[in-house]
Amino acid sequence: MFKKILIANRGEIACRVIKTARRMGIKTVAVYSDADAGALHVEMADEAVHIGPAPSAQSYLIADKIIAACKQTGAEAVHPGYGFLSEKAPFCEALKQNGIVFIGPDVHAIGAMGDKIESKKLAKAAGVSTVPGYLGVIKDDEEAVAIARDIGYPVMIKASAGGGGKGMRVAWNDAEARDGFRSATNEARSSFADDRVFIEKYITEPRHIEIQLLADSHGNAVYLNERECSIQRRHQKVIEEAPSPFLDAATRKAMGEQSVALAKAVQYRSAGTVEFIVDKDRNFYFLEMNTRLQVEHPVTEMITGLDLVELMIRVAAGEHLPITQADVGINGWSLEARVYAEEPTRGFLPSTGRVTRYRPPTEGTREDGSIVRVDTGVYEGGEISMYYDPMIAKLITWAPTRDQATDAMADALDGFQIRGVGHNISFLTSLMQKQRFRDGRLTTNFIAEEYPDGFHGLTPDPAVRDRLLALATVLHHRRASRDAMISGQVAGHAFHVAQDWVARADRQNHKAHLSFAGGAATVTLDSGPHTVLGDWEIGQSLWQGTVAGVAMTVQVDIKGTSLVLTHGGFAFVVDVLTPRAADLADLMPVKLPPDMSKYLLSPMPGLLVSVSVKEGEAVKAGQELAVVEAMKMENILRAEADGTVKKVHAAKGASLAVDEKIIEFE
Repeated sequence: MFKKILIANRGEIACRVIKTARRMGIKTVAVYSDADAGALHVEMADEAVHIGPAPSAQSYLIADKIIAACKQTGAEAVHPGYGFLSEKAPFCEALKQNGIVFIGPDVHAIGAMGDKIESKKLAKAAGVSTVPGYLGVIKDDEEAVAIARDIGYPVMIKASAGGGGKGMRVAWNDAEARDGFRSATNEARSSFADDRVFIEKYITEPRHIEIQLLADSHGNAVYLNERECSIQRRHQKVIEEAPSPFLDAATRKAMGEQSVALAKAVQYRSAGTVEFIVDKDRNFYFLEMNTRLQVEHPVTEMITGLDLVELMIRVAAGEHLPITQADVGINGWSLEARVYAEEPTRGFLPSTGRVTRYRPPTEGTREDGSIVRVDTGVYEGGEISMYYDPMIAKLITWAPTRDQATDAMADALDGFQIRGVGHNISFLTSLMQKQRFRDGRLTTNFIAEEYPDGFHGLTPDPAVRDRLLALATVLHHRRASRDAMISGQVAGHAFHVAQDWVARADRQNHKAHLSFAGGAATVTLDSGPHTVLGDWEIGQSLWQGTVAGVAMTVQVDIKGTSLVLTHGGFAFVVDVLTPRAADLADLMPVKLPPDMSKYLLSPMPGLLVSVSVKEGEAVKAGQELAVVEAMKMENILRAEADGTVKKVHAAKGASLAVDEKIIEFE
């Protein structure tokens, strides 16, 4: 077994690998860029080596720097995580030339599976079910139309070297096939320096289901069941689960056996994943093979009891697989939610900055038997950088049944406290509440169909609203009672805390009478009595207990005189007032936000790459005004209406905050 390994990655996956290595008694080496000098993975590792500036192209993606770090520290092997160099055959070869073990497959398997066209040919030869399509070189848009007609619309036009949704178009007719071929070719050329595209049948009502593989260098290979990854946004996974609520035992076995056949065809070793598209009739078709550990690997670990990182390390060290196919079972159900630094109500724009509060839900087994796990690379006071993927954490739950695992996920999301940056917890909570999700009726179009106009936040139903009003009344009463104990009060004029209040939310007043009996507080609203039971000390940011017999986890923030209660994916602002104060509050004017319609504002924090207009210039609707770069993506900002530029407030190269003024119009 290795004595020391280097993790050629960052963030949560680097921390994840370090945890397993530590348990195995293996020393670890972290690498870090300028932006990650204070990162969690650097702190956790036994040693750390600086490898360059913040941009990944100048640090994490330079193989020579990784190899130099191995030689400097005496690391015998490299775990690449996912992303970065994890599927780069030249990196694997360079390690081999320098006598360093790559904890993953060999060069041949990476190369064979890295090209989407070649991998489909190999899969077909290995007896794996593939989507009807044309894998040859397509010379122009007219040939693309002829091929699309032959396959039958709709078709998918995809870049051979593609990934992350780039170089991908769906065509439903000749015109769309023509345009799609041109666009996909151009995107493929600019993104991957490889303009080859292929065309295949587009599967309607598709599910994205993948098989986890594990193979050693002695010819043994097993499949560790499947993962359902159909909940996606812009081809990026959001929620993953294992097993799939759709597969039956026969389909699972067929998919697993075909995946093992493909692995053996390329002499695969280590952990790998074969991705399939599955139609509504459970027909499945090979999509691609990922020759690395997947982001969503924890859900497989939770239902099998296996540590995939440990098994990868053992296989790389030359050991035999410790299990056979007969040893692989399915125990319960597991879900994973990807918690990102982004603004879901602003089109999921990325959010960057310092994390002023970071308190994930407590890991471990809960009273109801469910399990919560958090894989993260973030800590309170740390920073979400604009240079890398904006993932904050992966929240994983396990329970005996899918419904219980979903309930555990919803509760864990309620208790996940993040402040300082935007995050998508409200959106993830909304997904858990969708009846269609609860029913397991999933397709890769789920988010587009359920949120056709985007995500605009959540509002509580009346029952939840009343429970929060009752809780706010009790919490305010506790704070008022503490305040009433102030020393130095004049005799005969002591402050008495009232029991009749008005809970005010969204400018609506709700009378609330508070009474106490047997250690419990009961708040009577118009809808009836609500008994509040739960331990909470003033200053705590989390309340857990029951209201009207319903278990709740609620985040508590104080904003001025208001209580902000976060639960069920929304933040509920409540002022608990005396009846007289409530009457006066009704007379207060509403402060309207300033009119910013004559300004172009930065929709996200980022770098102002260019400004395309000058002061005094007339602009037309749809005209490009500026380009802002954030999270390695350029965002073109266009004019929403005709107008004239009055003033340019920011110059090229400026570092912009969200909603910062860029251009003002007359």
